[in-house]
Amino acid sequence: MAEFVMAAGTWLGAWAWDEVVPELRAAGHGTHPLTLSGLADKQGVPAGQRTHVQDIVGEIERLDLRDVVLVGHSYAGIPVGQAAERIGDRLTRVVFVDSNVPADGESFVSAWPDGRAMVEGSIAEHNGFWAPLAAPDFAGQGLTDAQITRIVTGSTPHPGATLTEPAVLSRPLGELPATYVKCLLDGPEPNADVVELLKSEHWRLVEMHTGHWPMFSEPRELARILLGAAVEG
Repeated sequence: MAEFVMAAGTWLGAWAWDEVVPELRAAGHGTHPLTLSGLADKQGVPAGQRTHVQDIVGEIERLDLRDVVLVGHSYAGIPVGQAAERIGDRLTRVVFVDSNVPADGESFVSAWPDGRAMVEGSIAEHNGFWAPLAAPDFAGQGLTDAQITRIVTGSTPHPGATLTEPAVLSRPLGELPATYVKCLLDGPEPNADVVELLKSEHWRLVEMHTGHWPMFSEPRELARILLGAAVEG
């Protein structure tokens, strides 16, 4: 059986996976949703991007997990991608859920040529944190009003340093066994860097007809995809 280690994107904590976890456990797998430092129940913990990478690696090593399926949603794809190469043969597969992917020497905001100023401006205005989105920002993402309320009320400011520090990779990301989940309501095509990675024989693309937060909008379908990735290895 696989051990799923899951990290959600900006502003979210382990709670974001609450509706996905039961489906994975019912299939007999281990589940380890993480709250990254500085977020949710770990607010107040200083965090840069390397902290988030170590959050993931440290949990895997602490629990001595094997057959790990690492899951990163949105921003969390950046620390998850770095953690994946650091855990060696403990890794079965990485699943990037509509996520950013790390590039050596590049940060989260590096991939935002049009939005970088917006993100950095928010960080400057909010004492080093990126302020969470408001309810209207979730329109058109396949979410119910109740789901949007749940995300908005559960979100916490995101540590800015994790978004501006560069990633560190020791080998090409395309060498890792990976599944990329593209959520089509958030755009019909993956970003250009992901398109390049998908040319690798080790990567595959799966599409979901929902928005950027599938753990809320389509948790059972997302769980089905994750279970398929575990079998694929």
